[in-house]
Amino acid sequence: MQRRSESSPGPRDGPRRAELLAALSLAIDLGLGQPMEHMLRSAVLAGRIAERMGLDARQQAVVYYANLVAWIGCHADSHELAQLFGDDIALRADTYGVDMRGLPFLRMLTSHVGRGLDGARRGVEVVAFLLTARRRMAELIGSHCASAGTLSDRVGLDRQIGAALAYAFERWDGAGLPAGVRGDDIPLEMHIVHLAEVSEVHLRAGGPGRAVEVARARSGTQFCPRVARVFQEAAGELTDGLLEQDAWAAALDRAPDRARVLAGDELDTLLRAMADFVDLKVPCLLGHSRAVAELTAAAGRLRGLPATDVEVLYRAGLVHGLGRMGVSNRIWEKPGPLTGAEWERVRLYPYLTGRILSRVTGMEDVVAVATTHRERLDGSGYPNGVRGRDLSVADRLLAAAETYQRFGEPRPHRGALTPEHAAGRLRQEAHRGRLDAEAVEAVLTAAGHRRVRRAPWPAGLTAREVEVLRLVARGRSNRQIADELCIAEKTARNHVERVYAKLGVDNRTRAGLAAVDLGLAW
Repeated sequence: MQRRSESSPGPRDGPRRAELLAALSLAIDLGLGQPMEHMLRSAVLAGRIAERMGLDARQQAVVYYANLVAWIGCHADSHELAQLFGDDIALRADTYGVDMRGLPFLRMLTSHVGRGLDGARRGVEVVAFLLTARRRMAELIGSHCASAGTLSDRVGLDRQIGAALAYAFERWDGAGLPAGVRGDDIPLEMHIVHLAEVSEVHLRAGGPGRAVEVARARSGTQFCPRVARVFQEAAGELTDGLLEQDAWAAALDRAPDRARVLAGDELDTLLRAMADFVDLKVPCLLGHSRAVAELTAAAGRLRGLPATDVEVLYRAGLVHGLGRMGVSNRIWEKPGPLTGAEWERVRLYPYLTGRILSRVTGMEDVVAVATTHRERLDGSGYPNGVRGRDLSVADRLLAAAETYQRFGEPRPHRGALTPEHAAGRLRQEAHRGRLDAEAVEAVLTAAGHRRVRRAPWPAGLTAREVEVLRLVARGRSNRQIADELCIAEKTARNHVERVYAKLGVDNRTRAGLAAVDLGLAW
């Protein structure tokens, strides 16, 4: 491969687990509408509070990782949030400005409902939301917490951390969701996480004084009074240098497993979990990153690339889409043409992928390939308009594989193309000088050798239930499933219930992840 050199990091210098989870937190930051390193700084702050309160090493480990990935489940609900509120990222950013209860919180939510619609239509949407607000928010948050626990397990975190994440939206006063747990029934570790994560935002906005003001105002409501008091009494010390220091280095220095290096299957397992995490953001992308990784690796083998380069290709395929976290679902799921501003946001996502992963040791070759998957030989690609002479064989293979996989998946503005149609479109791209012809043929050959699944389906699913599972995973409601399959809504609901029962799941996110695991995403 062109970029690999004798000085490239070897297995002993490979990615540390803590680095990859820190990178995941940067992707989470993007989806929260916060600048990168928000979660890293809040993890440092939470660690300082935990130390001051005398928590033991095990508790401090829970505080650290629960804070770092506290919002890992929220992106799994971006589809539902976008349907309710339009811009999922803007909504999450606004939540930090209010104590999430009562009329101020409701006003903030309703200000997002129906944005972009005319007055009458928006009024109808707002009234409909107000009539069902608590139930719908409880459903969303319940799904979020369940998804957070599942994703926490998949990235290899201790089960105690996944269990703690169930309290991400609970409050000291019991006014939280989904269960209304209150006071000391919420783990102390999560009380610290709640205060640290919000305080970091207000520290950035207005300094220690503003952070203390928010902690004092929300003590006894959103925040545990004991934790809030500790923060108020020692805010200067606890926040000292927090905004000036290298947040990446400071957070990694606190990682309980900071010396643990990943390689081989262990590394691939974590990268696959990260791929699933990003694909859950948009239902039509479910399984996309895994499929791209497998296809591009197969094409690399057909081209006779060395095993080390095929490994890099596979991993680049898994992580190429991490930057999608920084683009609202309002854009990803828009059925019509994008505006100029929306298109510019989309064009940034490969660059954001590079930003997220740029400081992970031993991933340099992977990042270099992953960030070029939307570049084109004629310079018409993005984000940098790189031309053919600067695109390696690996770059060209990943670009062709990602394009072919995308053609075969449904999008808001079109249905999925048949394999034959997708192949024709891919060859047209090569004919126009945008994609490399040899890379295209390698990808198409690899795609033609993929095994055709035959009955019986796994988990005891019927062919109809597989159809229903795929539609559920893409975010379809029971009514939409009924319309697409030309069946009664009650029948669709019964199918969904049977699918959930057979898979042992209870929401769309978990059903989607099960579909990926069983090879049924598409």
